[in-house]
Amino acid sequence: MTARNAFYAQSGGVTAVINTTACGLIQEARRLYLLSPERIGKVYAGRDGIIGALTEDLIDTSLESDEDIARLRHTPGGAFGSCRYKLKSLEQHRAQYERLIEVFKAHDIGYFFYNGGNDSMDTAWKVSQIAESLGYPVVCVGIPKTVDNDLPLTDCCPGFGSVAKYVATSIREAGYDVASMARTSTKIFVLEVMGRHAGWITAACGLASENAGEPPHILLFPEVPFDPPRFLARVEECVKQYGYCTVAVSEGLADADGRLIAESGTRDAFGHAQLGGVGQIVAQLIKDKLGYKYHWALADYLQRSARHLASRTDLEQAYALGVAAVDLALGGKNAVMATIERLSDAPYRWRIGEAPLAAVANVERKMPAEFIAPDGFQITPACRTYLQPLIEGEEPPPFRHGLPDYVRLKNIAVEKKLETFAI
Repeated sequence: MTARNAFYAQSGGVTAVINTTACGLIQEARRLYLLSPERIGKVYAGRDGIIGALTEDLIDTSLESDEDIARLRHTPGGAFGSCRYKLKSLEQHRAQYERLIEVFKAHDIGYFFYNGGNDSMDTAWKVSQIAESLGYPVVCVGIPKTVDNDLPLTDCCPGFGSVAKYVATSIREAGYDVASMARTSTKIFVLEVMGRHAGWITAACGLASENAGEPPHILLFPEVPFDPPRFLARVEECVKQYGYCTVAVSEGLADADGRLIAESGTRDAFGHAQLGGVGQIVAQLIKDKLGYKYHWALADYLQRSARHLASRTDLEQAYALGVAAVDLALGGKNAVMATIERLSDAPYRWRIGEAPLAAVANVERKMPAEFIAPDGFQITPACRTYLQPLIEGEEPPPFRHGLPDYVRLKNIAVEKKLETFAI
């Protein structure tokens, strides 16, 4: 019996550890192939995510050396390319779902691994449905990935722990800087972080403040409606008490009517509002109303690509989920997402679990109310207990000539067998 091949794709915004998941998945597939070559064949990766499947642009990962695959563990970005491309309902995009199955048939793909966030889990679920309706046997397994940490039924999402570590470090370091200059110069520093609807990354900034008066002094969550008078009063209070004020704000900050403070009016391929600049808006508000000199920073891609400061916990979980995805698939677990289950807080212990894709698809997990302080400007001890272990540990990449030494794969394409398909 010929072993069936696997298809793996990276989706959405990449992270400092998504390639770590790819490393775990490919290494586990190679290990099992050596043990039982009839169980799993090659791992094909989609060039630029699901678009690679639709256009039959597949990468043969078997042509990469074991050494280079191992180097994926410490390389940021998406080694095979990612995309923001949302497949809509089966009714609207049936031809595209049928095309996926056609490509899978042509290349004898029996396992589909989709590494992404909410929309990606929805796609993986729909692929499992169309495959069943067409009578094509393919096992679909979702692998969580999102810096927003907003997938349900998993303790956390790979990518988040490293972003959390980066932003908490950044605002602590910037806080030392502002404190040094506050008497005669800048008194306000605002850091804008990612998070459309869920304030997990903003909350992570709060880890930097371990004692009263330490930055950040104010956290602005998307879950808490922005109240300018209350906010300005707190800023004034901090400046009078500490001499300066640092603020962490989510890109998804909204007013009491749910209007995003920084919505540009455009949307990405997933239909999400394009955001950016709320940090400057908040900083300018302080300048206009209170007169304080400010600096603001937009963490943007830096927060999700900072592999040099990745969390070891995050890396270990990202790798374990890649391994687990293969094991789940070969165990016949179809239409599931591999998950992280927390067993205890201190010491932090976790294990791999699974959840039905149908229960995960398009469900967004926001910050629970008990994680946000009653005044809406800080995190609670319960939130700190949850977040702290996710940023623990360091595993820096190797350096060469003073810079991180990352890998670029050859990414050799598989020969096409089908006619061109327009997307």
